[in-house]
Amino acid sequence: MTSFDNAMKQFLIIGFLFVFTHAGVQAQSQEVQQLLLNWEKLRQLEEILDNMYKGYKILDKGYTTIRNIAQGNYTMHQLFIDGLMAVNPSIRNYKRISFIIEYQKLLLKEYQRAYNRFRQDPNFRLEEIEYLANVYKFLFDASLRNIDELMMVITATKLSMSDDERMQAIDRIFFDMEDKLIFLRTFNNNAQLLAIQRARSRNDVQTMRKLYDVN
Repeated sequence: MTSFDNAMKQFLIIGFLFVFTHAGVQAQSQEVQQLLLNWEKLRQLEEILDNMYKGYKILDKGYTTIRNIAQGNYTMHQLFIDGLMAVNPSIRNYKRISFIIEYQKLLLKEYQRAYNRFRQDPNFRLEEIEYLANVYKFLFDASLRNIDELMMVITATKLSMSDDERMQAIDRIFFDMEDKLIFLRTFNNNAQLLAIQRARSRNDVQTMRKLYDVN
């Protein structure tokens, strides 16, 4: 079982059901605006992750041209470059490293796209939109911790680990990130089904076509 365990899933699902069936939940707009409404920061991070993915491919071919990619307090610097080149090639070339980075990029892109649709949908109440934002923030922050842990594991100078321990840690991070992406997609699908159901009950054809491409 990954660190993103069944108990947390149940908590999020219960919260989803509660918020979407009770209209009296108070807003938490300041917390939401802190990250979720800062689209420029999200776009910058997406670019960083893309650079990280490309950088991994470059390193895999033996080059060392990446320097000082940073966003806020999340920095990939020369220590990572030197450390990655120092680890066993079987670890450096492990395909799940690139998969983890790619999954994080997908999580960012998919939740950003879904949240943008949902907040334009008049069939959602304010407290429902803010609940969605809080779930996305939780997933996003947790995925960044996965990336941070990955950097620690694959950088030789960071942790004293055997090759087997590093491989096991990478596997665990991979499954944890994969679990988050699967949950996000299920969560988004459920929210979209609810939105379509509400739109149909109101005969809101325009919203269904514009946001969900449904007639």
